[in-house]
Amino acid sequence: MSEPIARASDLKGDGPHGLSAAGTDLVVVRTKAGLRAYEGHCPHQGAMLSEGELDGDVLVCRNHRWRFAAENGRRVGGPEHLVACPIRESGGAIYAESSAVAASEAAPRAPTRRIADLPGPKGLPLLGNLHQIDLSALHLQLERWAGEYGPMYRYRLGPQLMIAVASPELNQQVLRQRPETYRRMSKVEPVFKEMGVAGVFSAEGAAWRPQRRLSMEALSHRHLRGFYATLKTVAERLKRRWDAAADRHDVVDITDDLKRFTVDITTLLTFGHDVNTIDQHEGELQKRLELLFPAFHQRLFAVVPTWRYFRLPRDRRVDRAIAWLQGWLQELVAAARTRMAAEPARALHPSNFLEAMLAARDEAGRPFSDETLFGNLMTMLLGGEDTTAYTLAWAVHELCDSPASVESLRAEAAASSKADVVPADMETASGLAYAAAVAKEAMRLRPIAPLLFHDTNVETVLGDVRLPPRTTVVLLTRLAALAAEHFDDPTAFHPGRWVGPPAGAHDPSVHIPFGSGPRLCPGRTLALLEMNVVLSTLYGNFDVERVGRSADVREVMAFTMYPDGLRVRLRRR
Repeated sequence: MSEPIARASDLKGDGPHGLSAAGTDLVVVRTKAGLRAYEGHCPHQGAMLSEGELDGDVLVCRNHRWRFAAENGRRVGGPEHLVACPIRESGGAIYAESSAVAASEAAPRAPTRRIADLPGPKGLPLLGNLHQIDLSALHLQLERWAGEYGPMYRYRLGPQLMIAVASPELNQQVLRQRPETYRRMSKVEPVFKEMGVAGVFSAEGAAWRPQRRLSMEALSHRHLRGFYATLKTVAERLKRRWDAAADRHDVVDITDDLKRFTVDITTLLTFGHDVNTIDQHEGELQKRLELLFPAFHQRLFAVVPTWRYFRLPRDRRVDRAIAWLQGWLQELVAAARTRMAAEPARALHPSNFLEAMLAARDEAGRPFSDETLFGNLMTMLLGGEDTTAYTLAWAVHELCDSPASVESLRAEAAASSKADVVPADMETASGLAYAAAVAKEAMRLRPIAPLLFHDTNVETVLGDVRLPPRTTVVLLTRLAALAAEHFDDPTAFHPGRWVGPPAGAHDPSVHIPFGSGPRLCPGRTLALLEMNVVLSTLYGNFDVERVGRSADVREVMAFTMYPDGLRVRLRRR
């Protein structure tokens, strides 16, 4: 039986449009023969097809660029096809019958085990396994236990039971079943909210979708094309900073420099505001931001939330940082509101994420609250800073021990950029295949998010284990990419595996540095573009030498995983 799912006037253009029928996500496109509706998630890794694009009469998934004929849903170049949903337009409304799509979703297998049947390390009363865990190396301990207890085991942090999962198939199952069956660990939302970061990253339920649409639009390929000239200007600024450091023979904190670059890019893209931390001696904005991720990490895994009852010196430092950031954001928001009041047309054609949020409406048709507005601005700042910068820093670390990879990267930069010190345009930057391979290989070996924490919303079955509601499931994302059955010579840094035909095992489906499923990282396209630009600029213009031994650079977990102790010297080429 069909039901109304939208007003016809809501479907402006050919799409793709994301709609929902009886709780089932759909993607709707307009073809020469009329409207067509299909299952809303790509059959590859579950990305939302409504976040893709129409290329003529082909629907393209934004994740791994799978292509489907809009007319019949068949995959171009593969046997897969999208499950169709009957759809019609009548009396100004769109009606759909979603039962075929709902029925296509695989039913979970019957459980044969309980959580109590899972293996795991023995713990102590009350403490559980806390005495065995250093939070700054949490990912390493969980990976060691996976080697001992297998791809699914249990452990406890104090009274909290955790289920660790290292199977790529089960990881994909969890990520594809968000946000209905799984959500981010329930502690994330309140901790982020009390720190002023209640945005799209921590949002759940109905509040998530409208915020997701705005972030996806701000970070879309189309928007980034118009933004590239600004990105290039910031990269040239970074190159001048490195020129000066090379001339002074300085030891360079390369991670700090990369964070300055990503902060400047993010503030320009999000607010249209040039904070220019690259040219500052002491970056005030960056100094405050770097306090937040370690605080998130500590509070998410605290057995007792002490900061809610009394403030330690470290809590007061975080409070001061948040107050400074909120004051800084309030000034930017006030200026944007003044501009939009003076130029009402900006509401129809916003030039940045801040203007888009001020013009948008939430799921109830109301303007977003100041709390949601500020939370999303903070989310964009934090998400755009550490993640890309740390991946680039890990790439530099690995390249210091791989001269052959450096030569390939340098040759590509020379061939593509010619006399330009920075890739001249987005087409050139996007076409840097070896730079992209270096980034992929760095993310495979050193993912900045080696752990993903989720809770079950409802009772469900994962593999053959019954999970009651509110069970915490920790996905270990790196181990599958370090397994010999998935990648040849898996622990070696070998970017060439990502270009040309692979010589041995090569299964990119287990490599999920940006997550997977409906909540795939919205900043993926921007991050990959930034990585190409920075790697080409750095190695096209400088020799890079690590100061100290490779073994002295440690993996440290502070919500994201970063290289501690990485310093380099630069020499102009």
